[in-house]
This record gives sequence, structure tokens and C-alpha cells, in this order.
Amino acid sequence: MSKHAIKGKTVLIAGGAKNLGGLIARDLAAQGARAIAIHYNSAASKAEADATVAAIQAAGAEAVAFQADLTTAGAVEKLFADTISAIGKPDIAINTVGKVLKKPFVEISEAEYDEMTAVNSKSAFFFIKEAGKHLNDNGKVCTLVTSLLGAYTPFYAAYAGTKAPVEHFTRSASKEFGARGISVTAIGPGPMDTPFFYPAEGADAVAYHKTAAALSQFSKTGLTDIEDIVPFIRFLVSDGWWITGQTILINGGYTTK
Repeated sequence: MSKHAIKGKTVLIAGGAKNLGGLIARDLAAQGARAIAIHYNSAASKAEADATVAAIQAAGAEAVAFQADLTTAGAVEKLFADTISAIGKPDIAINTVGKVLKKPFVEISEAEYDEMTAVNSKSAFFFIKEAGKHLNDNGKVCTLVTSLLGAYTPFYAAYAGTKAPVEHFTRSASKEFGARGISVTAIGPGPMDTPFFYPAEGADAVAYHKTAAALSQFSKTGLTDIEDIVPFIRFLVSDGWWITGQTILINGGYTTK
């Protein structure tokens, strides 16, 4: 079996209870992962986390779930420690955590900026750090960012601006971890058809986003469907290991870089 196969591997997914993270967890279980730890942020997601754990187990893999707010280094350290204690050192670490804010630049408060930085940048930094410390050799790290990193647009300064540092975290970590065979990548989906997307957008904006990609007419919703993102993540954390240090925008032609 290839050392880059998913079969038999141990996986940690931050934000793995629902939406894209939950689908990734189910997919990697179906691909033969040995054990998967999923993280969820708050008690409001516990039922979805439990359902994802049950689906992973039904596919034949071990599964555990941990609740945590990952906006402190200590919380991320604990997540990795708990994962290792429960299912062993990860081979694959995927971080889908993020928060959207769509607001005029001059109306963004310091508290909002601090929260966006903590969720989108700080948590990603320490997740990659802990992955570098604890992943097995030949491991894979993948972080979810946003296709807005390739956009020229107003109102997303706090969202895209606090995801942007992850692009450099990815480059730097890939150089440092490469000696152990660890690849580090980031994926920037277009606006996805999930509950994460709609609260930040008005009806006019939703209508625009549903037609903005070159391939919008071929999507079920006009938006990026999470089912179309999962195969790329699966590839990057397995046979696609030779891609490292890259931020890849996957969006049907919504933005380019």
C-alpha cells in the first residue's frame, strides 16, 4: 500500500462536525481511514457531531469528537493531545474553521476585528504549528481559506484579510516540515451552498454569487457545492502530496490569481 494512501490513516478535522468538514470526514472514512477525530466549536453543533461520528463508525472507522473554541494556543494544543490520546498521532490534519463578516471597512469595530483574527488567522496558525509538532512523517496538512483571496471587492476586508495570512503560513510551514515528508496546502472554495454562507449575504448578493462563476450554470445551486470540494481535499491529503506550499482556489471560475 502506498505511504500516501488514505487507507489505514489517522485523521483530525477541525470543524469536522457538519457542512464541508462533516462531508470530508465521511468521505475519508469511506476511503478507508482507520480513525477520525472531529472537532466542533459549540454545544449547538453536538447533535451534528454525534451524527458524523455515527456515520464514520458505520463506515468502519474509529471516531471521536471534541468540543473546543480554538482561538487560543492552549485549546489547539489540547485538541491535538486529546486526539493522540484517543486514536493516536494523526497522519492527516485538516482545518475547516472560519468565520465570515461582510461589512464596510469603516464600520468594522475593534472587537469584530479581534474576533475575525482569532478565528481565521490565529487558530489556523496554531493548528498548523501543532500539526508540525505531532503529525507522523509523510503527513498532510490542509487549511480552508477563501476564493476571495483572488477577488477585488469591497466589504470583505475583515474576512478575506484575516484568511490571507494563512497563505504565508502554508508556504512557510511547507518549507519547514518538508524534510519529514509533510505536505502543507490551503484550499480556497468559492461561496459555498452551506448555512455558513447565507447569513452574511443579502438577497441581491446571493443572486449575484449564484451567477458569478464561469461554471455557475453547471452547479446544482450556482454556488460552490461542497461535494465538488471534497475530491480535491481527498487528493491533496493522499496522492496529491507532491503539491505543497500552495493555496489553490477551487471555485468554478469565480475568482483567479
